[in-house]
Amino acid sequence: MARPVGVATVQDRFHTESRPIRIVILERMDLLRAALVSLLSDEDDIEVVADVKHLDTVMPVARRLRPDVAVLADLPHPQCLSTVRGLRDEVPECGIVALIVTKPPDLVSHLIELEVGGLIDKDAPPVRLLQAIRKVADGESMIDTNLVVAALSATRNPLTPRERQTLQLAADGASGPEIAKSLALSPGTVRNYLSKAMCKTGGRTRIQAIQIATDAGWL
Repeated sequence: MARPVGVATVQDRFHTESRPIRIVILERMDLLRAALVSLLSDEDDIEVVADVKHLDTVMPVARRLRPDVAVLADLPHPQCLSTVRGLRDEVPECGIVALIVTKPPDLVSHLIELEVGGLIDKDAPPVRLLQAIRKVADGESMIDTNLVVAALSATRNPLTPRERQTLQLAADGASGPEIAKSLALSPGTVRNYLSKAMCKTGGRTRIQAIQIATDAGWL
């Protein structure tokens, strides 16, 4: 089978054990998940033992299959951090390679603090992912420099967790009453949180506040 352009060759391999590197993949979008499975399955030293769509299925699968590396390509923030901690605590032999974008930059900082072995930009070529998997499987690390730079240069998030949560729900299209019901708050409290978020972001309207917060990586 012809190897896709940009994919590592045999000489690029870091893993030296006789058995293949057993991989679990997390990706919410079916097409992207299938592409990852196809890419990794084409490598002789890599075996995809499971691919999952939802974050909350990662831990049960990892506990059962005990993979060598978990490739987390879809990381809703901040829910993903508990999964990363769970893998570290309950499946310590499983290395982690996260495919992420530069926003939100504080996610990168948190993942670095949790000592995630592989942090790869989603725009990186396939060879970067393959190299990261092999390095992490061998107990090494591989982090894209641009992700670190984005995390270090990011402005500190001025929003409180509740303000951020309220503004995120508004960004998702929820109305004031819907936000209040979702968070078990009074409509007046929701208005207060949104008003504070607008003040802190400098947005004159809710839409402007959402755009500013999104561009800054605060949502």
